[in-house]
Amino acid sequence: MAGELAEPSAPFLVKLPGVYAPQCDTELLMAALDREGVRPGSDVLDLGTGSGVLALRAAQLGGSVTAVDITRRAVATARLNAFLHRRRITVRRSDLTTAVGESSYDLVLCNPPYVPAPALGVPTRGASRAWDAGPDGRAVVDRVCDDAPAALRRGGVLLMVHSGLCDPDATLRRLSRAGLEAYVSARAHIPLGPVLLSRMSWLRERELMHTDDRFEELVVIRAERT
Repeated sequence: MAGELAEPSAPFLVKLPGVYAPQCDTELLMAALDREGVRPGSDVLDLGTGSGVLALRAAQLGGSVTAVDITRRAVATARLNAFLHRRRITVRRSDLTTAVGESSYDLVLCNPPYVPAPALGVPTRGASRAWDAGPDGRAVVDRVCDDAPAALRRGGVLLMVHSGLCDPDATLRRLSRAGLEAYVSARAHIPLGPVLLSRMSWLRERELMHTDDRFEELVVIRAERT
């Protein structure tokens, strides 16, 4: 979960309680999306859509967008925002790619849960399911890496944002082993947010952070099926 440094340059959104609000990680991924561009009519998949802000942006750029999220409130929020902004977006309740079957896409976007947390696995309820991702922060990131090749067409691109705390090099290795050409396309350093500050002692014990750390690194991973 990124710190609340500034409001992303995003359209007005409604948000049901418990749905992840767009923050700095959203802004960084949206900037990467804008740089990548979307060819008119391209098929776009937004994994873990939350409020639907990235799906909206992809639709504004001309994409044919499918957005998925595991929580009912996020699905309802994304559908409502699509309606309010008059964008035709298919929104489904899905655990990552399970609901899209064998469909493939030109572009996959993902802002997954990535914050290291003391509990094993990922929460099944509550707001923290939008950011907590197990002791190494990779419970969902690794699944995205494994699912991405099948979801991408030849020449398709994955854009995923996550914290430097959950080992970007491990993400690059995992995607490369899956046959994708992957690299870090953007970085940002933001002040620590309330979630990380609340578990600093535990993060220091695991040597994920040091006593004088005041910032978190965010990275955008770009991976292409060549």
